[in-house]
Amino acid sequence: MYKLEDVYNDFFGVEKEIKEKNSTETVEKEKSSPDDFMKEKFDKINELNIEDSSKDTLKKIIEYMRKYNEKIESNYIPFNISIIVDDKDLSNEIANILKDSAIFFSYVEKYKYSEISLYNLEKDLSTIFEENSIVLIKDLKMIDLKDEEYRKKFFNSLEINLNKKNLIMISGIKDEIDRFFQYTTISNDYFTFQIIGIMPDVGDVYNELLQTLDLDDDKKVELLDYISGTFPKTKLDYSNYKDKLRNYISFNKEIPKLSEEKTTEEIFAELNELVGLKKIKQSIYDLVDLISLKNKTKEDLKINDINLHMVFLGNPGTGKTTVARLLVNILYNLKYIRENKLVEVTSKDLVAEYVGQTAPKTNEVVERALGGVLFIDEAYALASTSNTGNTYNAEAIATLIQAMENHRDDLVVIFAGYTKEMQAFLDSNSGIVSRIGYTLEFEDYTEDELVDIFKGMVKKAGFTVEDAAIEKLRTIINEYKDTKNFGNARFVRNVYEKTIVKHASNTKNIKSKKKLKTITEEDISTENLIKQ
Repeated sequence: MYKLEDVYNDFFGVEKEIKEKNSTETVEKEKSSPDDFMKEKFDKINELNIEDSSKDTLKKIIEYMRKYNEKIESNYIPFNISIIVDDKDLSNEIANILKDSAIFFSYVEKYKYSEISLYNLEKDLSTIFEENSIVLIKDLKMIDLKDEEYRKKFFNSLEINLNKKNLIMISGIKDEIDRFFQYTTISNDYFTFQIIGIMPDVGDVYNELLQTLDLDDDKKVELLDYISGTFPKTKLDYSNYKDKLRNYISFNKEIPKLSEEKTTEEIFAELNELVGLKKIKQSIYDLVDLISLKNKTKEDLKINDINLHMVFLGNPGTGKTTVARLLVNILYNLKYIRENKLVEVTSKDLVAEYVGQTAPKTNEVVERALGGVLFIDEAYALASTSNTGNTYNAEAIATLIQAMENHRDDLVVIFAGYTKEMQAFLDSNSGIVSRIGYTLEFEDYTEDELVDIFKGMVKKAGFTVEDAAIEKLRTIINEYKDTKNFGNARFVRNVYEKTIVKHASNTKNIKSKKKLKTITEEDISTENLIKQ
């Protein structure tokens, strides 16, 4: 019996380079010339999400077909190919490239192609091969559900056609392919030529969905955030994940909301990934160690009840809200709070416009936060005398102090705001200060840290960024960092979001995956950013 592996080593000696036409040649190549055809197919191969060695294999197969057609090679090789990918669209792309090549170079007897699924295979395999010389077999796992007689007939037909002038491809993940061959004496060695896929990343999913969805700029950013948070952990294969997400967005006209439970280890990993914040991280580690010690020793050690009401001091975009969200997850996992929730408010949510309404309004917010954490951003505004006047603000503060006392075992309150203004707020009421257990000061990010934050956003989204783009970003940071209310990481986030939108616009007519996933200097955008 003819063994494919006998010619395998000789085959891989085929030249890699396509012969170029003589540079002095003035006759224009026809679109259907072998050189044009191969260039088109090689360009497509270069963009596939498969291993580099698999790209070389595909190119060599096509080269061999051409050389056989041109009688440079006389030995006919039946190309029986395993396409080991977890993406039906990618599998079809590879099959189509091979099909087109086999037909173009007359490498098969019948120029007919059949894509068959073992879910609903209606014809016998022998009949399919009588009608087609190019066959792609998919959904291999369904062979498990077939009876022994069916499998025997199926694999007998497959074996008969392996060494004919056919192009036979099987597609699936490695485990499915290995199990497929467990039912037959045919060795998967007959499918010597393996095309192995690479798992797409966040950027691949994002770029593919953008091509089929009509989204405004805000939703483009939401989509990227959702994919970044879910795709790396999904149990769905790439095609199903992509199709389900596309269908959801098309039907609901919105991006799904992120919602997931995380382990303490995962939360600490997220905390450690945050750029800078060394002192803040250490304070949280120390706090967690103290809570853990108290939980483990219970009544054996007389450790006072831990007062976790906090003040977060720092300029805009220094990570206060981000750390608060992570802290809530940690406290919930340590069973310090009974619900994994963070209620985020500002002074406007606490102070009413009329006499007698502020206390009820503040108490309503407190009720919503019970069992979790109440995060009051820009809390210094509660000490302000503007608009409603200090009387209403004082009423809100008094109500909060009472709530912190009455619900000290069922509520954590975090007051957050700019360092200077928050000091004035704390000085305005000694009742607040006496109930604060921890004060965390968030320092401004350095230029390098801001650049690292941008790089982290880009990397998480599956993009790469050119050095020239980073240099432009540094120039922008230096231009804005001394302006009033500079947003630190929030500013970088704004630049990132505008950059992603600009990149999507700049690459809307580009198919090269490398370019689709590369942020260039032209993509860095500050459009509509306000400088004060």
